Amino acid sequence: MVKSDFQIKQLPVPSDSPPPPAGQPLPPLSVRAGEDNLRGGGRMGSGSSSLKHIPDGQQVMEETGFSAAHLLRLHERFDFLDKDGRGHLRPEDFEEIRELTENPIGGRIIAAFFPPEKERLDFPSFVRILAHFRPIGKNRSRDRAQPEQANSRTGKLKFAFELYDQDRDGKISREELLQVLRAMLGLQVTEEQLRSIAERAIQEADLDGDGAISFDEFKKSLEKVDMEHKMNIRFLK
Repeated sequence: MVKSDFQIKQLPVPSDSPPPPAGQPLPPLSVRAGEDNLRGGGRMGSGSSSLKHIPDGQQVMEETGFSAAHLLRLHERFDFLDKDGRGHLRPEDFEEIRELTENPIGGRIIAAFFPPEKERLDFPSFVRILAHFRPIGKNRSRDRAQPEQANSRTGKLKFAFELYDQDRDGKISREELLQVLRAMLGLQVTEEQLRSIAERAIQEADLDGDGAISFDEFKKSLEKVDMEHKMNIRFLK
């Protein structure tokens, strides 16, 4: 029996010290694709038994760093979500993952799989997004001539940054930060308290004083955050 565990345990906030009032911690945001939701028990035909049946399988494996075994498991899960056998996923197909639909920022996570104005996701694109959740290779040196790996610390941070930066202008505005905080904290704190948290986070992370958080500022503010713990995909036998 194969299980998978794909999760964003908590969306990192760009500041070490803007907790909600009364010391209340930010609530965990879990995204789990467990056995009941994503196991490929429905269609286990030849499409899941060999890499040669996976579109661009070898190339995708080289691009993402997933092993052949992991790629086959991901293909099973893709097939399970693609119930109509179209060969692509739509945003509504992710509603099969209950933990995503219950997640306060589940809509943002689903949207991250789909480029603007694109409503179809093929298997290679599905895997390239999930590559951000691979464990960071701690002992692997990177050829500087090669592009940054999706599962590098920088790759994980870029993925998290874009969950905030919804207008894709390269900065997190106060309003974008507030939108995430509202989703994360809900009715636990007042609007005034939320604005205070957002203002404090902006002040601490905004090094150039432009009133927003750039990616470099976001990255620096999260220097001590364990991104491996926050964003991971695990396969358990």
